[in-house]
Amino acid sequence: MALVDRVFLDTSVLLGGLIEIGPAVESAQTLMTALAEGRMPETVTAWHCCLEFYSVSTRLPPEFRLIPKDSLLLIEEEIAGRMRVDDLPVGERLEFLRHASGERIVGGRIYDAHIAAIARSAEVGVVVTENPRHFGSLRAHGIAVETANEYVARASLK
Repeated sequence: MALVDRVFLDTSVLLGGLIEIGPAVESAQTLMTALAEGRMPETVTAWHCCLEFYSVSTRLPPEFRLIPKDSLLLIEEEIAGRMRVDDLPVGERLEFLRHASGERIVGGRIYDAHIAAIARSAEVGVVVTENPRHFGSLRAHGIAVETANEYVARASLK
């Protein structure tokens, strides 16, 4: 698979890449370092992912938990400061919910469906996530779904 022009980072990668929570996040940290060093293609995330980052980072176990001010600083500098942050256009939001209803998307699955819709709208070539099962529907739209480890290896970012 060829490298893509635009990459989407899910919340799971943002969290692992910006908060030292153990060896399992090494690839996410490598990816975020490559982004900081300008070695990534155009990178996109969703406003929803920024909200999730804030929510999760401020309620992690105490040894990893960020205070709100530090979470905001990471969002401002490392996320919004280094990548494009998208949302669904206002005119597409109700249509998204109509589609979700028709697909019988229920409960918390709506959040990943929302993120996937933003990734599609952003015309990305790959979504990088630690939850690839949550985004499998994107493959039908020609969008690859990879873990941070898979993307780092394929893009030779180490």
